[in-house]
Amino acid sequence: MKRREFLSTAAAAAAAFALPPMSFGAALMRAGNSGSGCIDVSTNAISTSAASGRKLLVLVELKGGNDGLNTVVPYADPLYYQLRPRVAVSRDTVLPISERAALHPALDPLMPLWQNGQLAIVQGLGYPQFNLSHFRATEIWDTASDAHRYLREGWVARAFAQAGADHAMCGGGLVVGSAEFGPLAGASHIATAPMPSSLGAVLGAQGKPDAAVIRITLNGFDTHFNQRERHAALLAQLARGIDALHAALLELGLWDDTLVMTSSEFGRHPRENDNGGTEHGSSAPHFVLGGRVRGGLYGAPPSLSQLDGNGNLPMAVDFRCLYATVLRSCWGCDAAVVLERYFEPLPLLRV
Repeated sequence: MKRREFLSTAAAAAAAFALPPMSFGAALMRAGNSGSGCIDVSTNAISTSAASGRKLLVLVELKGGNDGLNTVVPYADPLYYQLRPRVAVSRDTVLPISERAALHPALDPLMPLWQNGQLAIVQGLGYPQFNLSHFRATEIWDTASDAHRYLREGWVARAFAQAGADHAMCGGGLVVGSAEFGPLAGASHIATAPMPSSLGAVLGAQGKPDAAVIRITLNGFDTHFNQRERHAALLAQLARGIDALHAALLELGLWDDTLVMTSSEFGRHPRENDNGGTEHGSSAPHFVLGGRVRGGLYGAPPSLSQLDGNGNLPMAVDFRCLYATVLRSCWGCDAAVVLERYFEPLPLLRV
């Protein structure tokens, strides 16, 4: 998905959870054409969706490998500035959220959610034997596999299969702005939404994608060069998109029943390269947002003095612990069955 389309599409995707049949495509077209991200949804649609009891998961993929160190900035660590003399975010511009960590200034639209305790940041997400190939690393995150295993179905698709037809989560999935089903690969009911300019003809005949999961992809995070400007613009698009999504879900009365979660195939190398960018790295922080989220910092801050043999950050939390949290606390699934072994859930949701 192009960056300029993310804002309107993110807000419009929220309407997929609530709109009556045949109106979803039209709503996306209105949002895409206006550029405002505003959705006109009737009160009947709101009350119908709220009464359904469904839980909505919005997966926001930051494709290319988001730089975690410049997203959640370790501004109190002098090693950060030594490793990144050109790429580092200036200390006098960051948005402190603790004595050690701060958000990139472009993420300012997310600060109200942080202050209201509805934004959790899980630091150091990764897995053992990290893979730095875009394709393979994405596949690992999508299927929740070990680094050496190859699974065909996405982790959400396996959850659908385990839950059964009568479970509240089994409304299917909606993939926006990407040809890849990712964590929904193998699911039986998936609707797809192309770019906003062509949504009318494609979705007009599809009716309502009664979604339990919406996946949105934001491209461009493979920042090997000129990272400061490129990454700031990407994070600004992300923050404005999530802010618009939050506003739409509040208006629909669905924010308390929604979980928004970011993912990316890997982070970036702690040391900048010669082109004003960063190479592929390992673990990174990710965001979890929602009305029932216990906001705060989870995991462990990046330890720049204890890099591995390749100069990359060690893992603090296995990313499948986050998936286990969603599966158990949000959907009531047997996470050990879906993920094929037990991973400790994180205490970041109010049940």
